Amino acid sequence: MPPPQPQSQSPLSPDPASPVRPYAVTGGRTAPRVKLAMEALVSSATAEQREFSHITPEYQAISQLCRQVRSVAEVSALLRIPLGVVRVLIADMAAEGLVRVHQPQLDEGRPDVNLLERVLSGLRRL
Repeated sequence: MPPPQPQSQSPLSPDPASPVRPYAVTGGRTAPRVKLAMEALVSSATAEQREFSHITPEYQAISQLCRQVRSVAEVSALLRIPLGVVRVLIADMAAEGLVRVHQPQLDEGRPDVNLLERVLSGLRRL
């Protein structure tokens, strides 16, 4: 039986021994400039052939990942970086026009009924 292969770690994943990496990635900021729901959908606003040499590796990874529409929570999980860090990065990227953010519409603080019905339908199918 072959030895287990080590899981590849995302280049954005913080070193478990170092809490400094996420702090450094966001420039020390802990809150995004605009409030982002973790279920907000994010899509890349850049062309595939765009030159990425001027943007950070974090922005590159998020841009590539969001070629397929993903939620903020999915981006966090797939890149293995804290949700707070992802929120800051996505908000910054949206301000620069690198991604599009589609926030859920809330009516008087209540979630969209259509969304809840789709979630319930999906759960019933499980």
